[in-house]
Amino acid sequence: MNYAKLKFKRNDARSLYGQLVEALESAIEREDLTAGTRLPSERALAAQLKLSRTTVVNAYRELEARGLLRSHVGRGTFVCARPEPADAPFAWRGKVSAFAQLNADPALRNLHLDTMNSRLISFAAGIPAIECFPLADYRRLIEQVLRESSDAVLGLGPTEGQAPLRKAIAARAGTRPERVLILSGSQQGLDLIARCLIDAGDTVVLDRPGYVGAIQTFRAAGAKLVGWDTVRGDLDELEDLFLRYRPKLLYTNPTFQNPTGKVFSLRERRDLLRLAVRYRIPVVEDDPYRETYLDAAPPPPTLYELDEHNIVIHHSTFSKVLAPGLRLGWLAASEYVVDQLALIKQRENLFTEGLSQLVVAEFMRSGLFDEHLAKLRREHARRRDRMSASLAEHLPAKFLTHARPKGGLYFWCRLGHGLKGRQLLQQATAAGVVFANGEIFYADEAGAHELRLCFASQTPDRIEEGIKRLAASLKSGHERDAPREESLMPMV
Repeated sequence: MNYAKLKFKRNDARSLYGQLVEALESAIEREDLTAGTRLPSERALAAQLKLSRTTVVNAYRELEARGLLRSHVGRGTFVCARPEPADAPFAWRGKVSAFAQLNADPALRNLHLDTMNSRLISFAAGIPAIECFPLADYRRLIEQVLRESSDAVLGLGPTEGQAPLRKAIAARAGTRPERVLILSGSQQGLDLIARCLIDAGDTVVLDRPGYVGAIQTFRAAGAKLVGWDTVRGDLDELEDLFLRYRPKLLYTNPTFQNPTGKVFSLRERRDLLRLAVRYRIPVVEDDPYRETYLDAAPPPPTLYELDEHNIVIHHSTFSKVLAPGLRLGWLAASEYVVDQLALIKQRENLFTEGLSQLVVAEFMRSGLFDEHLAKLRREHARRRDRMSASLAEHLPAKFLTHARPKGGLYFWCRLGHGLKGRQLLQQATAAGVVFANGEIFYADEAGAHELRLCFASQTPDRIEEGIKRLAASLKSGHERDAPREESLMPMV
């Protein structure tokens, strides 16, 4: 925008400050100044318009109070929204904290919203085959727990979690109950870890690509995020990152990694731990997919099981093997870490709801959990195979390449012909199918030509229909762009 074109009447009844507010607000309304535009500094704009710096400062402050501008120390002042309608009751945008504005990334929420839209076939969110959930057994156990443990269900509970569930998880994870903390979903665990360990400006090394929820959580804590290419799994690269950045922690998902499906070998796990011990860097092992193996024996032992120096925080959830609606997760760590995290947890959530804890504890103790896992793996394998066949039939390699996962819930795909996931997502959504765009899995500017498809959440017939819709969207977009590509070819 050419700010020199702004005109001011010095003999007008309105103040110069008021005229500048009106002029800038009108420019934002007309979209001459769009969201994200950086405005000149107060001093630079004052000099350009031949106004006092105080006039510009007051105008910027008024527009920020109206929610139209946002100032960031060391970065400048930016347009953040268009004006509210005239009948808007209160300009809440101007009251939202700079911290909240900076971290208002809707990517994770949008994945779930798409899943709840019945008009769409969603390959976006990571959800297991809900049809396999053992409703009859779960209903029976609810009645049993209410009958036998009503005081524990209805009364106050320990922040660390109900003792029976901590004991059941500890037995499965090869640790002691005192080292287990129950969570209201895995996202709470990441938030607690970030608030416990991260100060603004600290560096976190994390998987690249990696879990979008971890990227958002550590970024919101003020961490500098540095990606490690976990697909290549180059430990020399990881050591170089440790030396260059001296990170506060390493976050990794070594078993059926989200989104790529990579599984670290036993040797890679031991080498990673040796590096972490050498440089005294805590490791957050996110492990929600361990029980989702499909074709072979269980994966190698967890980093937590191999750890001999109390350096690993093991983090998991029941969302990927039971149901996300239970909102039940857990972590295992040294007793000191569990105590520190519980102190933080009690300030936001004094204790996790007791009924689901006690029901899942009995579910595990009785052997029903292992029976359910066996059934779930069979159904997931069936859905994985259907998606693999559908992709091969409808989307040949020139359009999309992928690896057949051996566990987890996802296909990680790369688009051919220079096609971009963001553009394809818009076209596919219009056709009634959605997926997770690859860009959200990177902390830097990458992933434009990648996408993630969850194979577990849809029945085989809906998988087939969804892939057909995706293929039609991709091919129509490619055909539409082809003439433009040809027109750019040199004449011969």
